[in-house]
Amino acid sequence: MAILDVRPELLDALTALRDRVAAARFPLPLPGAERARRSRAELLAQLDDYLVPRLRTPEAPLLAVIGGSTGAGKSTLVNSLVGRRVTEAGVLRPTTRTPVLVCHPDDRAWFAGQRVLPRLERVWVPRQESAQDAADAADGGDEEREEGGGPGGSGGAGARPRALRIETDVGLPAGLALLDAPDIDSLVARNRDLAAELICAADIWVLVTTAARYGDAVPWHLLRTAKEYDVTLATVLDRVPHQMAAEVARQYGTLLEGEGLGEVPRFTIPELPESAGGSGLLPVSAVSGLKGWLERCAEDPEAREAVAERTAAGAIGSLRARISALAGASAAQYAAALHLAQQTDRAYEEAGARARKRIADGELLAGDAAARWRGFPRDSAGEELLDAFEDGLTALLAGAVAAADERIAEARRNGPFADLADLLDPPGTADGAEDRDPHGRAGVLVRRWRRCVEELAEEEARTAENASAHDAERAAALLVAMLLGGRRVRGARRSLNALLGDKRVKGLRERAAQLLNGCVDRALYEERDRRLAPLDALEAGPEPQAELVAAFSLLSRVGAERVTGLGTHRPGGPGGPGAGGRAAQELSPSGGQRER
Repeated sequence: MAILDVRPELLDALTALRDRVAAARFPLPLPGAERARRSRAELLAQLDDYLVPRLRTPEAPLLAVIGGSTGAGKSTLVNSLVGRRVTEAGVLRPTTRTPVLVCHPDDRAWFAGQRVLPRLERVWVPRQESAQDAADAADGGDEEREEGGGPGGSGGAGARPRALRIETDVGLPAGLALLDAPDIDSLVARNRDLAAELICAADIWVLVTTAARYGDAVPWHLLRTAKEYDVTLATVLDRVPHQMAAEVARQYGTLLEGEGLGEVPRFTIPELPESAGGSGLLPVSAVSGLKGWLERCAEDPEAREAVAERTAAGAIGSLRARISALAGASAAQYAAALHLAQQTDRAYEEAGARARKRIADGELLAGDAAARWRGFPRDSAGEELLDAFEDGLTALLAGAVAAADERIAEARRNGPFADLADLLDPPGTADGAEDRDPHGRAGVLVRRWRRCVEELAEEEARTAENASAHDAERAAALLVAMLLGGRRVRGARRSLNALLGDKRVKGLRERAAQLLNGCVDRALYEERDRRLAPLDALEAGPEPQAELVAAFSLLSRVGAERVTGLGTHRPGGPGGPGAGGRAAQELSPSGGQRER
């Protein structure tokens, strides 16, 4: 069964995969992340601009994109195939250039909407009295959009909406559209990206190169990509000097054979006066071979189905490696994020353990706290002792945070992700002193814990026999000394037992200790969470990888047999010219222009 006969199942699976690809993010600047972002954008463009639309509407006209390097003669070729000048030709391009799609008037509705290339604004230019008027009108419209903005653009100086100019002409058969793409090696990155996007939307790729440049890296990269995707492909060797035609064609054919592209239809156009400057139309005989091949692709139902199926199947077949690469990049993002998060967790866990040990060892009974304890209760009031312990605990917790941060910084400096240090600064570190003050935040939590302890002591003192309001303050001071002073405050327990009773003191101490542990946890883990917030905001979790793999597995289950069983409809495929039966034979170009 052909792939286009099972559209509902494939469409559902492709739509799910498309959503997972769109959801994938590569925020960490890891090696390969930029490549993954570009691959994601290209894959989305191919799914949105070609694969999903083609499966939804297999009866739509075939779109042949004419692509190639600067000055290869693409526009002259399109004009010559149509029979009039519909696209601006010439070696020296404008710095910005609107691609032109030409179709039969009966096919206008297929391209007027957003069925294919939905991100491009449609531009309609009425047919002018002369070709130069048409070009001038299109260029003028582009300039107006560039200056004033418009749908699809951001407006303002230098903001130009991406547009697709639509032309109709009866010079093309119904069922076939030609698209003159920007140069794939344009000096303008925007144009290069657009050229790649347009090529991904094509049923047929027609690569145009010249006798002088057929060995360049750029066209061969495009040819290898076409082979990888197994698209329906033809090549045009343009501007071939008559005296060198046979030798150049032979060398070009040898190179194609070496790349496994020997069965790709190829056409030769001799160097003609009309080629100079790109201002004329080539003779009909110079383009008849290519034109006849394209017309047979569009007009014969079996051949037409074969072209669409081959390109669609090739695109689906290429998904495995591309989705695998995206999933791998997502896994690398998650691994890096997990490593960084674990560094932070370990640093704060260790800082918390050290802080609790210092508290248990009674290190807070030092300095002002020790002096107040020695004078308590005769020379120092309970409030003064509480103030001293509050200051000591606050300083200890702030110091633990600083130590954890230093450990994190050192680990990142010496680890594999040193370049990410600035990216993972906690939020607010660039604004306002308050956000950079862990000491102040620790102080708030310690004061809150102190108030809770005072309320607990007051409650117990109120219900205890022979205890007064003054005893509540003393009980709170003794309780804090028991928790923070370590073994050097043994007398605190005896004094508190005498004041409130042994049973009350035991329960009081347990509740206050729980509150102290909560205070320490919150002081450290809130700071830890602040350090992790920028990482969490990147959403570099394990979900994208798992979801990509699951979505592709679903697609594989739905379409594996269909995708792998399309060889009977592949003209020019590995099986040779006869592999496709009648369809492949119809698609095989004839005439003197074909070079084998």
